[in-house]
Amino acid sequence: MISLELGEVLEQSRQGMHDLATNLFRPIARKYDIAEHEYPKELDLMRPAPKKEPAEGAEKKVEPPKEEKKKEKSKKPKFDNLIGVLSVEELCWGDVGLMLTIPGMGLGNAAISAVGTPEQKMKFGSLWAAMAITEPEAGSDSASVQTTAVLDGDEWVLNGEKIFVTCADRSDIVVVWANIEPSAGKAGIKSFIIEKGTPGFKLEYLEHKLGIRASDTGTFVLKDCRVPKENLLGNPEVKKKEGFAGVMQTFDNTRPTVAAMALGVARAALEFTKEKMEEQGFTLSYDKNVNNVSALEKEFYVMEASLEAMRLLIWQAASMADAGIRNSLQASMCKAKAGKAGTQITQKCCELLGPLGYTQNNLAEKWMRDVKITDIFEGTGQIQHLIVARQLMKLSSAELK
Repeated sequence: MISLELGEVLEQSRQGMHDLATNLFRPIARKYDIAEHEYPKELDLMRPAPKKEPAEGAEKKVEPPKEEKKKEKSKKPKFDNLIGVLSVEELCWGDVGLMLTIPGMGLGNAAISAVGTPEQKMKFGSLWAAMAITEPEAGSDSASVQTTAVLDGDEWVLNGEKIFVTCADRSDIVVVWANIEPSAGKAGIKSFIIEKGTPGFKLEYLEHKLGIRASDTGTFVLKDCRVPKENLLGNPEVKKKEGFAGVMQTFDNTRPTVAAMALGVARAALEFTKEKMEEQGFTLSYDKNVNNVSALEKEFYVMEASLEAMRLLIWQAASMADAGIRNSLQASMCKAKAGKAGTQITQKCCELLGPLGYTQNNLAEKWMRDVKITDIFEGTGQIQHLIVARQLMKLSSAELK
């Protein structure tokens, strides 16, 4: 039997994030939508504490034998990815732009945590790390990265341009994708940790955006930027047989997260619409035939069903990742569904709300602007449909473009 109910631990985690969204994010959402590029100081309470080396002479914790530790771990079910998407949904119900600018929660932090060496984690783990992938000629196709990295002695020399970098100004460091062997194609792409203030690494400008205005987005230019050899993340060896698959697996975890962003925003819009409908005398009932209700009620039921489909697809992709099951197909499916459906739901809610959907006296029009990015970044909806088609038809990227 399949249970779609959350356990006590997951429910408590979700409620904690909802309280944070209600008490911290919602009250300042409009403030930082208007004050674009101004850092939300209220988020400093969420800044992670710096990691410290154990003091000399400090008593070390006695660790159980490795075999015992493995047994202990195997007994505990893993919910990291599921807790992640639940948290993101709740925080984005509060405000997606503020969620994207939580200190120390950049996409670069996830990369360092996943493949960084113990030394890299100790040195950079407590810093705020942005991720720079997109270029003028490399948007949805991450394999087309043109930024180069050439080894010169004990340093890598990077040249190129990175655009639409989230937390470009506020981050402490940036994880930059570059190609160390262009002749190897996708297999030559590696990532490098670059500290702010490094010569040749310049923040060119910040974007003015339609939505998620609380989050800063900028462009970096790299001109003969010299980075220590040890700042390369992962294995420096170019393995042509493995190609780009290893790098792209990062998106299997992040795409459900972006889908959860769309879910949170769309849910906020739908809940607000329901509240206003009930104030106008509409009684939503689920024991009626959907064809025997008013047009307004029917629109609401269709949107609600679409929202639930988004949620279940996201939970499936996240649960598969927690179970160690490859979820590339499901990650792209939930991203494709959520990005499009989330945008449609928020737009339709603004239509149904009438003047309430266009005034800045509430957040409905802001949600409509904010949600659109979820159908674009981390791979556009069109790209996700292409990935899904390739996997279902068992065709390569060369066979189906």
